[in-house]
Amino acid sequence: MSDARILDRSYRRYEGERRGVAGAVRSLAWHSALRALGLRRSLWAKLLPLLSVGIAYVPAIVFVGVAALLPEQLVDATGLLPRYADYYGFISAAIVVFVALVGPEVLCPDRRYRTLGLYLASPLTRDTYLVAKVLAVVPVLALVTLGPPLLLLVGLTFAGAGPNGAGDFLLVLARVAVGGLAISAAYTAVSLAAASLTERRAVASAGVMLVLLVSGVATSSLVATGADQRLLLLNLGFVPFELVQRIFGQVGEAGLSTLELVGANLAWTVAAGLLVRERYRRLRVTR
Repeated sequence: MSDARILDRSYRRYEGERRGVAGAVRSLAWHSALRALGLRRSLWAKLLPLLSVGIAYVPAIVFVGVAALLPEQLVDATGLLPRYADYYGFISAAIVVFVALVGPEVLCPDRRYRTLGLYLASPLTRDTYLVAKVLAVVPVLALVTLGPPLLLLVGLTFAGAGPNGAGDFLLVLARVAVGGLAISAAYTAVSLAAASLTERRAVASAGVMLVLLVSGVATSSLVATGADQRLLLLNLGFVPFELVQRIFGQVGEAGLSTLELVGANLAWTVAAGLLVRERYRRLRVTR
């Protein structure tokens, strides 16, 4: 027979800090961001996210090294350094892989392991839950959409190959920030939209890649055969990066106006966001 005994029974009020909805949103966003990066998890969970982030920074490090080691006249004459808007061409593959990983990792496990009901039993509602997830994904994606060109800007400035004067530096800095935000906004929404349609992370990641691939191949093929160039506005792999070109005052090959690109990027973001909200509004959850 066990020697265990119940010595006392009582109810004690919680006397800790009550952070309310804002605290719950911050906490969920923080832990979701850590999960997206594979932190506090196994080595295999960290491998792909951190590898994608690392690859995005390699060209910036190389270009800064070139500017620091080679004579300025040689660098200018050979055009070795890219324009800031063109930098995304070197890391677009890393961005796509990272986008396909982050959204599914943030949303899918909560439904697959039936923990969503636990979150909704807290001060969180369905909308504030999704707000927390967005707040987790946007800064994580900024690691590859904002961090690398920002490193390039700062590095070239210290190497003497950056903007001329404080005014030009602040202008380029603002353009880098707006461009990175434009890419992060569209890809955050699409990544979460794919993750809202399935409980399986691999299926959601494949869905993101499929949307990018199909929208790119289909629209480019149609335009190449003489169709209206506005079809490129349906190309998710084209619109955000072309918009960055316009933000930096450069005109790409497509005969599209900047206003059309802004509208298309906003439409992708809003449409995908509404899909996520509608999916979670109709989702049945057992608390």
